[in-house]
Amino acid sequence: MASATIKIFLVHGDPKRLRTAELSNWTGKAVGGPRSEFDGVLARDEADRSGVYFLTGADSETGEPAIYIGEAENIRDRIKAHLQKDFWNQIIFFTSKDENLTKAHIRYLEGKLIEQARSSGRAKVTNGQGSGARLPESDREDMEIFLEKINQLLPVLGIELLVPATSKAVATVERTQLYCDIKGLRAEGHLAPNGFVVLSGSQAVLAERASSQKWPWALNMRQRLRDDGVLVQVGDHLSFTKDMEFTSPSSAAAVIHGGHANGLTAWRNSEGKTLKEIEAE
Repeated sequence: MASATIKIFLVHGDPKRLRTAELSNWTGKAVGGPRSEFDGVLARDEADRSGVYFLTGADSETGEPAIYIGEAENIRDRIKAHLQKDFWNQIIFFTSKDENLTKAHIRYLEGKLIEQARSSGRAKVTNGQGSGARLPESDREDMEIFLEKINQLLPVLGIELLVPATSKAVATVERTQLYCDIKGLRAEGHLAPNGFVVLSGSQAVLAERASSQKWPWALNMRQRLRDDGVLVQVGDHLSFTKDMEFTSPSSAAAVIHGGHANGLTAWRNSEGKTLKEIEAE
């Protein structure tokens, strides 16, 4: 993505409440806020325009992040219909200041955004089905640029559910490939903007450590990953079937070790330096 200047306006001075966001040299605009300020969000003039919107929260059954992505020719009228959905607690919508977004445009954006959300694997997408629309080549290029700007603003506004879980950061230390070895097994991963990614094919011990009873997080996470098919038994060990992002190097190492582990010393580069030593350089 190209570099950008972002202007965020906190309507009440509180970053958790009603806010708007714009990018330099872009006709789009974002408006967002918590469900508790639903009326204030929809009272904005921008809510009378066409655009795409995001409702985010947690699935009531599993507790995992959940998201709904929609489009509307009138944001205000459409979003009122979602009050019957109780999973969401945040709303963000995008419109165009020049009011040139057509029905076909917003359907195209909606389809692309739903596809991104599903492929990222970060949240349950509550949309019943996908959307989308065919556009002339010139319009399609314009909407791809609009889509890029949406993706630049979403994380700044607190929605990272469309960011690929395995996205690599730019900093040199974050590009370093790291290894976690235990009992003849090896896991491979790298630092990422939101934590640490363990790569597909990495290995983990089959039996949990006694410490997992004292700190059951690792045990619970391992079971969840096994239930989801991310960790599967292969002979005398477990194997990752896909790239998996963790909140920290330690949480990743704990799953691999089957119990409490210090990620700063468990992860090493190809030269044997620990992550702690690498970060101290």
